Amino acid sequence: MISVLICDDSLVARKQVAKCLPQDWEVNVHFAKHGEEAIEALCEGKGQVLLLDLNMPVMDGYETLKAIQAQQLLTKTIVVSGDIQPEAKARVLALGAVDFIQKPVNSEELTAVLRKHNVLALAEDMPHEPEGLDENLRDCYQEVTNVAMGQAGDHLARIMNVFVKLPIPNVNLIEVSELHMMLSDIEQHEQTSGVCQGFLGDGISGEALCVLSDSSFGDVAKIMNIHENVDDEMQLEILMDVASILIGTCLSGLAKQLDMQFRQGHPMVLGQHQSVEELIKANKSHWRKTLAIELSYGLEGYNVQCDLLLLFTEDSLDMLNSKLAHLLED
Repeated sequence: MISVLICDDSLVARKQVAKCLPQDWEVNVHFAKHGEEAIEALCEGKGQVLLLDLNMPVMDGYETLKAIQAQQLLTKTIVVSGDIQPEAKARVLALGAVDFIQKPVNSEELTAVLRKHNVLALAEDMPHEPEGLDENLRDCYQEVTNVAMGQAGDHLARIMNVFVKLPIPNVNLIEVSELHMMLSDIEQHEQTSGVCQGFLGDGISGEALCVLSDSSFGDVAKIMNIHENVDDEMQLEILMDVASILIGTCLSGLAKQLDMQFRQGHPMVLGQHQSVEELIKANKSHWRKTLAIELSYGLEGYNVQCDLLLLFTEDSLDMLNSKLAHLLED
């Protein structure tokens, strides 16, 4: 069951927003009186959808959106505010909110916005609450991913002669229909291009998805001393090169720690100049649940944002857990 977090300092406003949720929508509703409480709730896994006010004490809506981005928390944020200045809407969209609704909200408008961003469809595709990932196992996955991620970052840094900012791996067991929420650090209104590549080995299989924001291509071309016109063909070449480095090196680093080898399929272009949701739809994985590991790379001093997702099939979990069991031994 999907969870909704309503954050507003007004009790009346919280109740009013809750009453406007679709009546036949089976959801768990949580409440927060300010942004600090909202961040705590999101860290506890409450709030796949956040309905957020802007003007609040302790931590306002803008600060909350910044904290969500900084901590890479998984939620779809819809701002509900009485501040109808065009600049207010522009700012919250730039900070990662997917939409803006003017107060007082009504049920028809809220339902339309939820449907627009596939939230209602997401709930329909989730008949059961996904099982959580054991914290000890999550720690294991993060540790081995840290090592592999570092190797991939080092490879990229040496080739491009830049400093690569390494993220904290985001590890979750999720429904495949939630994949777009794993890319929460990419602004929803920004266009992206993506490559997908399957991998297989010793009872473990999955797909690697590399997504590069369109705004990154100019700086990547500059770093690589590409002086010709960066048209669609050149952007595709850059995307394939970056994906090859990150996917290949990261999978190699994981395989070494798991004492195995991965066979990689041919890379497939999911699309160019599309939204994250469109890229995810193009990646029609045939399984329902996945262990998803998200890595968001950046290059210091450059406007470059690249996300790498490693998606392991549900059938791979037993073998993965077995391979990592030695890390949990006393």
